[in-house]
Amino acid sequence: MFNQVFLSENQSIDTFSEIRLTMKREDQIHPVLSGNKYRKLKYNFQRLKSASYKKVFTFGGAFSNHLAAVAAAGISLKIPTIGIVRGEEWEFKIEKSPTLTYCQSQGMILYFISRDAYREKKVPFPYDPSQDYLLPEGGTNALAIEGCKEILNNSDTQFDTVCCCVGTGGTLAGLIEASASDQEILGFPALMHRQLEGDIQQWTKKDNWTLIRGFEFGGYARTNEALVLFMNSFYQQYGIPLDPIYTGKMLFGIFELIKKGQWRWGNNVLIIHTGGLQGIRGFNQHRLEKGHTPLCYSSA
Repeated sequence: MFNQVFLSENQSIDTFSEIRLTMKREDQIHPVLSGNKYRKLKYNFQRLKSASYKKVFTFGGAFSNHLAAVAAAGISLKIPTIGIVRGEEWEFKIEKSPTLTYCQSQGMILYFISRDAYREKKVPFPYDPSQDYLLPEGGTNALAIEGCKEILNNSDTQFDTVCCCVGTGGTLAGLIEASASDQEILGFPALMHRQLEGDIQQWTKKDNWTLIRGFEFGGYARTNEALVLFMNSFYQQYGIPLDPIYTGKMLFGIFELIKKGQWRWGNNVLIIHTGGLQGIRGFNQHRLEKGHTPLCYSSA
């Protein structure tokens, strides 16, 4: 699976008041594993294969890109996977989550735990660290950051600024480590996590980065009509699908800052599309059930 990577292409988006926007299509680098999930899992799965671990387990929510990616990698490499899912109630409505349904179809064994237990990342079964490989929520660890460093290449040094959405901070840390000294790295958090700066500082000593807050839309996995309308308009204009949890929020923020004349981070900007499109079907399903406007495209 990890030999089937395509070169991610840089796709010009638009130019606004001399600000040139280009997108690196990391969502297209692999037919199954999309974007930063491929980067984060690449060296982790190489390690667990070479060290002969018996199985891998990890954590995620009912619509987790990470769980779906781990399940896909596991079945492809013939490594058993276990997903520990946030929310006991999901055990009885798996069919409501296309992500969990997909994980099961890929052979992942799912365990459902309470939100309190999940916050403490309690493993609900005995495990042997010498044989069982533990991946943290979101997949961020030292090996994941090594993979994310490979997002940027020599041709990307032409850009003044590199923008990326942020969850646990691993992808952003990899970009910071790979960046040139004269580049500014901007992270757009998808959740309201006040310790995020400290988490990122654990992985890099560089200081050429900034978190741009204010575009979380109320917190992780939360959206509103304005965001959905923006994403639909963006797709109709540029033909690029965005996910509503990460990349969509970042693009909304970038366009808002430019529109209001508040952009101050360079004129030649590279935007990283981190994938996450597998969750769109579940997102649209939920919005239709609520009588809300869905995205005008489905999961890639």
